[in-house]
Amino acid sequence: MSPNADRVMIFDTTLRDGEQSPGCSMTQPEKLRVAKALADLGVDVIEAGFPAASPGDWESVNAVAREVEGPIICGLARCNRGDIEKAASALRPAARHRIHVFLATSAIHREYKLNMAKEEILRNAVAGVKIAREFCEDIEFSPEDASRTELDFLAQVVEAVIDAGATTVNIPDTVGYTVPHEFAELFRYLRKNVRNIDRARLSVHCHDDLGMAVANSLMAVVNGARQVECTINGIGERAGNCSLEEVVMALRTRETFFNARTGIHTERLYPVSRLVSSITGMPIPRNKAVVGENAFAHESGIHQHGMLKHASTYEIMRPQDVGLTRSSLVLGKHSGRHALRERIRELGFELDDAEFARVFEEFKVLADRKKELFDGDIEALVLRAEGGDQGPWTLSGLRTGSQGGVGEATVSLQHADGRKVERSATGDGPVDAAFKAIEQATGLNPKLRKFELRSLSEGEDAQGEAVVYVDFRDRSYRGASATTDIVESATRAFLEVINRIEQSQRAQAVA
Repeated sequence: MSPNADRVMIFDTTLRDGEQSPGCSMTQPEKLRVAKALADLGVDVIEAGFPAASPGDWESVNAVAREVEGPIICGLARCNRGDIEKAASALRPAARHRIHVFLATSAIHREYKLNMAKEEILRNAVAGVKIAREFCEDIEFSPEDASRTELDFLAQVVEAVIDAGATTVNIPDTVGYTVPHEFAELFRYLRKNVRNIDRARLSVHCHDDLGMAVANSLMAVVNGARQVECTINGIGERAGNCSLEEVVMALRTRETFFNARTGIHTERLYPVSRLVSSITGMPIPRNKAVVGENAFAHESGIHQHGMLKHASTYEIMRPQDVGLTRSSLVLGKHSGRHALRERIRELGFELDDAEFARVFEEFKVLADRKKELFDGDIEALVLRAEGGDQGPWTLSGLRTGSQGGVGEATVSLQHADGRKVERSATGDGPVDAAFKAIEQATGLNPKLRKFELRSLSEGEDAQGEAVVYVDFRDRSYRGASATTDIVESATRAFLEVINRIEQSQRAQAVA
């Protein structure tokens, strides 16, 4: 690593912008798991949410501020006192915190969304930064839709908010519209025409609507940006955000070109990627750069020949650098505790004794069902153990069958309050019957919107992960589960949805 390379801060917005992606909403315990994983990864800033958006968002940001050490904890706010005060109160427990205020500046947003003239935008932006400075010295300002804003007006806004006290100015390509050469010109223009530009850190935030979020972000770094805003696996609204793992490994792999470095512990990228995928239910494409299953796979004869001669012939990164191991077949039913713990560590996960005990117990049960356990099987066990029991309903029994094309299911459930309920139902198949039996047992009837199945490993006895998406009272919920029995996986995934609905109802009642 070059001692003269500039430090680029990594601002992770998985919990805010990433969570806004349809189907990616997280519970508060899940947000805490992700936030702690991001801290271990070494991100500089965690944007934990938008506290004014809802009481639940405030609670989540406040929980991250209380319990996560290391990174700066950031909350988003519009340029008004109410939003900013909510952000400040949520962030108060954090040792280091930042308030991130934003206001749209482009002509199309001024006319159709805000109905404001340039002068009003300028006044509100300055006022928002000054209000935020009453609560915090670390202030970030984002001119929303900056890439479609007139350059002279954008420069005027940037200069004004820096004078008002902004310590970071973020330039967002909010709708993924710009292209690398054009974005480079924008950053060069700001550095040349904003007289106080050296008093603030320049940041970049790109969306991937045209598939150029990473390229645009890297071009911004070349032209002076020293903070990149990104998300794990590139999740986010519409086509997503700049992918953290891709931009970080680009800066690491081509450090001599970019003359820039990050503080990311890259060997943690793979496990954090898998954690976020598991929690959000967003599968990682096999050919995804850096963390996809095929990122370090070589099938063609000429590639394999080159790899055997020297890995650098077809690999520009080492798998170990991102926390990916080479082996796939790892363990069986005769493997002991030590072998399992070592394999878990090799996959990049750390478990306490209680979590490991749960994993080992499930491992033995799974090993009795399967001849061979692969990395995907181990990861699924670990991620379930880290998540803990979300309750309040647990599945204590399941019997299913099919006769004459009609599915039958009997489910036995236990509630945290001590109730035990058993119900039977019929349906179009065993999965449909199990869902109906759960609805009868719990009294909740969500509308099934989407049902997905995928294999987590290899072979006929692979674990099947079921992901269920439902709508209930104008809100969407997602549940996921993985076992070697796809009917059981689907049933547990649907029960997770029921639990999330009941938890949400309880939280709303308290609020």
